[in-house]
Amino acid sequence: MTVVNLQYYAQLREQAGSSGEQVQTAATSVRELYDELRARHGFSLAADALKVAVNAQFSAWDRPLREGDTIVFIPPVAGG
Repeated sequence: MTVVNLQYYAQLREQAGSSGEQVQTAATSVRELYDELRARHGFSLAADALKVAVNAQFSAWDRPLREGDTIVFIPPVAGG
């Protein structure tokens, strides 16, 4: 199990009911973690619609999780 810190913005923050949380997960990659969170919080956005940053750097979805990572899922920007 790995403990990671999460930050949510925009639509994801509304759906999670929080701007962030610390979770313990059995997921091994960022994508697996998002799939787990999507099931838990009912996120309506597919992973392909998001960008992800790990420790303040944009990251690939297949990046392995490491203890203490800070992960931000970034939804598409709305407006015009």
